[in-house]
Amino acid sequence: MRQHHTRRGLRTLAVTAALVLSAGVAAACGESGGQAGQSTASGLIQVMVGSGDNIMDLPMKVAEAKGYFSKHGLQVTFVSTNASTGPAALESGSVHFLNSSPTGFLSALAKNVPQVAIAADGLGNPIAIVVSKKFADANKITAETTPEEAAKALATSTAGASSANTKAQASQFLKARGVDPTKVKWVQLPSPAANKASLNSGQIDWFMTGQPTPLSIEHAGEGIVVADPLRVPEWSPERAGYGEFVVARKDYLDKNPETAKKFVAAVQEATAYMNAHVDDQELLDIAAKAMEGTPAPVLKAALKQVGWPTSVAMNDAEWKKTLDFINGLGVLPKTMSVTADNWSNAYVPSGGGS
Repeated sequence: MRQHHTRRGLRTLAVTAALVLSAGVAAACGESGGQAGQSTASGLIQVMVGSGDNIMDLPMKVAEAKGYFSKHGLQVTFVSTNASTGPAALESGSVHFLNSSPTGFLSALAKNVPQVAIAADGLGNPIAIVVSKKFADANKITAETTPEEAAKALATSTAGASSANTKAQASQFLKARGVDPTKVKWVQLPSPAANKASLNSGQIDWFMTGQPTPLSIEHAGEGIVVADPLRVPEWSPERAGYGEFVVARKDYLDKNPETAKKFVAAVQEATAYMNAHVDDQELLDIAAKAMEGTPAPVLKAALKQVGWPTSVAMNDAEWKKTLDFINGLGVLPKTMSVTADNWSNAYVPSGGGS
């Protein structure tokens, strides 16, 4: 009899403990709907963020280094992604927020992937064309050579291309300066790193990629940058429109609106800080830590090739510029447009709209 009461008491205790644990997990998950967002012991909401090592990914790292994420109640874990792996990571739920290029975002929309852009954390197109030292010497190209003069020299050259997007942008650059890109010999290579190796070996004369790789090559004396956003108007923030977005899955945003607002608020503090302190040593130190191995002069120059917004809110006028630029490349399966279902300022802090 006594033993029976003891067992019944243990069963009751176990059920009670399970209920308490279940309630605790539900509370920790908060609004996440079981997808993500568990709280740490200190009460911070955990989020996974996909980003790369491009200059456009720096706002995320600045927000972390300056404590903006923790200030808004978030603990961020970064997952290394690129143009190929980022969309898949977001779709699978491996990351909750993704720093995405306009081409990447629009490509996802073209495939009917339900992503939503919730912030624009960079403006312009910080890409560059770098030629080998040997090619530069043979064609009398220097740092003072204009993009127009350089384009003429590239007319009968061998170029590296690691993506359809960069090849299209390089071709567009040449066409705009009276050079037929079909006369260029294009070598398909798997990555910007492979482009760099091929440049040094003499297999190719030049290639285009995002910063800071071209500036790093020039800094090392291995080549010369002949075109960048400071010299090519169509790549500037004023002409190219948005250069980077924070994107999330629609279902995640529906279940986690407050977490999204916290995240966007932190990113906006970071871009506003970068806008105001682009020449400051503190920002350079943060960039150097985030992009380990990149020389300080390279980082300082690359930071000035991006428009860092004081507000990450979006508007129709900038979207038009962005769509005109991307659709003009012809790399997407169809001409793209965006609607109110594809982007939103609902997560931008009050007063941050355009």
